[in-house]
Amino acid sequence: MKSSKIILCLLAISFANLNYSCKTKIVSSTSKVVVSPVPVDESKTLTKIALGSCNRSDYDQPLWQPILEKKPDLWIWLGDNIYGDTEDMEALAANYARQKNNTEYQKLLATTPIVGIWDDHDYGVNDGGKEYPKRAESRDIMLDFLNVPKSNLVWQREGGYQSYTFGKAGKKVKVLLLDARYFRDHVERRRGQYPQYIPNPTGTILGKKQWQWLEEELKTSDAQVHIIGSGIQILPTQHNYEKWNTFPQERDQLFSLLTKYQTSGAIFISGDRHLGEISKKEIKGLEYPLVELTTSGLTHTYEKASEENSLRVGNLTGQLNFGFIEIDWSKDKPVVEIEIRGKEGKLFQAYNINYN
Repeated sequence: MKSSKIILCLLAISFANLNYSCKTKIVSSTSKVVVSPVPVDESKTLTKIALGSCNRSDYDQPLWQPILEKKPDLWIWLGDNIYGDTEDMEALAANYARQKNNTEYQKLLATTPIVGIWDDHDYGVNDGGKEYPKRAESRDIMLDFLNVPKSNLVWQREGGYQSYTFGKAGKKVKVLLLDARYFRDHVERRRGQYPQYIPNPTGTILGKKQWQWLEEELKTSDAQVHIIGSGIQILPTQHNYEKWNTFPQERDQLFSLLTKYQTSGAIFISGDRHLGEISKKEIKGLEYPLVELTTSGLTHTYEKASEENSLRVGNLTGQLNFGFIEIDWSKDKPVVEIEIRGKEGKLFQAYNINYN
């Protein structure tokens, strides 16, 4: 089949003091993926990790080249990896296929191991939780997109949460990808008000089984660095959008687990927000501050984003961006540099975490 292409320019829209950027939209027919993805090899030591979120398969995707130039050892999807928003599973799978057939993304597939988790739009419904009727079918389509082997335990349980431990003794990185959609209880939304998402002090984000799994992962871990991924932000509390603080008891429980097991080198990573920022919070009983790298988005952002975040380190960016983590293993304990970068690899923000 010959590929057809339609170019559209999306008009800028303005709301809540945010200007949505005008992007080129590309709609094309898809063909079968022929690239052989690089398998995830947990025996390899990680020194460079790239990550990103909020990626429309029908938009121009200019960041794959600067991502490739950083030569990451691992790529982590953080949600809204496509924009599905449907209960039609054929349409959802076709959307993922279009992304997998993106020429530049295929270069990443061919050179870099890839893991990931979803957020709401690739889950299938905006702001969705456990009420979404196609969550099981959508989960399987996501795992197929990520080329997760059938031997992975995620296929044997509900939800999309996963764990990977890379490297050998003394240089281990555990990547924990939390599913903040499949088990999440209802959230009442009042559009245009503050807060527009009414706090749910008794509900859950992760659900009982995922919490049990996470506690066991932290309890038994001997990793030096723990990268904990969530589609929605964990640390920030002041903005008027989805966040862990809508379920404050869940956020506190996460902090309590890290403190209980004195988890070494925990770093949060998140997407969702169509902006990039770094946040930091001191936690009583934990020997080091928690840092969160939020990177969003790969194809569209709020270019003039401006909002309060008392935990923010430096400035936020409303430009297209991806995240980058570099680990220096040369000292007694790891030194981690986290960055937010954009087109042509431009550095927007950086923060150094020295655990020595």
